[in-house]
Amino acid sequence: MVVGGGAAGLSCALHLMEKGCDVAVLEASDGPGGRIRTDLHEGFLLDRGFQVLLTSYPECQRLLDLPALAPGAFRPGALVRYQGAFHRLADPFRDPRAALASLRAPFATLRDKLKVASLRRRLVRGPVDDLFLRPEKTTLSSLREHGFSTRFIDAFFRPFLGGIFLESGLETSSRMFEFVLRMFSQGEAVLPSRGMQAIPEQLAGRLPRGSLRLECTVAKVSPSGVRLRSGEDLEADAVVLAVPWSTLSELVPSVPRPESRSVTCLYFEVEKPPLREPILVLDGEGRGPINNLCFPSQVVAGYAPPGKSLLSVTVLGDPVDFDEALVRKVREQLEEWYGSQVSSWRPLRTYRICHALPAQPPGSLEPLDRTANLAPGLFACGDHRQTGSLQGALSSGRLVAGSVLRHLSAGKILS
Repeated sequence: MVVGGGAAGLSCALHLMEKGCDVAVLEASDGPGGRIRTDLHEGFLLDRGFQVLLTSYPECQRLLDLPALAPGAFRPGALVRYQGAFHRLADPFRDPRAALASLRAPFATLRDKLKVASLRRRLVRGPVDDLFLRPEKTTLSSLREHGFSTRFIDAFFRPFLGGIFLESGLETSSRMFEFVLRMFSQGEAVLPSRGMQAIPEQLAGRLPRGSLRLECTVAKVSPSGVRLRSGEDLEADAVVLAVPWSTLSELVPSVPRPESRSVTCLYFEVEKPPLREPILVLDGEGRGPINNLCFPSQVVAGYAPPGKSLLSVTVLGDPVDFDEALVRKVREQLEEWYGSQVSSWRPLRTYRICHALPAQPPGSLEPLDRTANLAPGLFACGDHRQTGSLQGALSSGRLVAGSVLRHLSAGKILS
């Protein structure tokens, strides 16, 4: 039995079913996906928090039918707001046409640009898992040791990595930084044509009919089964808790509750977007509240109804402002960037995700394979057991499925 129908739980269930196990997946919400959900609102596809799929993730290549997702890709690189203007920083290996524009970016020295190329070449060599065996420090310390200028770190790496790790202090493990940079270097950042929820829906679609139960909240767990909030008892030979780290500590109090990162995502309806290309925009000035933004409908047209465009704005953390006040502050910054046209941009929804990612400071990724055997027959998986990413969630599910199979096999031998 798998408690939780997010990416980790679905991965675990699929790997168990491949080995002939009968698996029930219990999901508390009204659909699969966990934190990967998409709402259809007035014809717009609103992902619950800005997310992208990195096609180079090994587990995605192993488990997903990527072409069936019909993804649209972001252009490599970013537009960085710096000193009152936008400047392009491109990946010269994947977008050589934009390389000349990158040379003119005032926040990066020639040495910074050469350092990026050198670091990229080093990180793409060897097995991916070797990245997690290297000496570990904070991302900020690693960037400084690589010789990047403070100006480049503040203008580019803080907002770029901040949007990935959901913290601007660059306190995340250098191992995670190197892993993410390699993934961006070796593949594309894409959005599925039907929104990010198409990913868990594809996985759930491979489950036997009836094996996924929605709106099914678990109140109590044991190695031999679960009790639902409704009072129903369900028996199982093994139980896997594929739930968020906050829920895991509630169900199993002995499991410590790690620190988490929050994020806020605001969506706006736009008539005529000021940006026609599918590219990420970063706030390199650090005056906030915006960390990054993009127009998802420029990546995949179906994210907005005909004649409209969709703007996604990411604000790190969970601001104390009420939604109306936060929208006003975001609008003020947008007007600095794009002028009076912003007054016509209509707010659609604001999402506050309080436990969007587990914190990943140095030491939290040691060892990388932190599959949890909570008790004989009781297991836990999720991105908090490996890396805070879709890769980590899918990988953790696969690894825990192996632990469950070994447990079941040992039980048969002993009996």
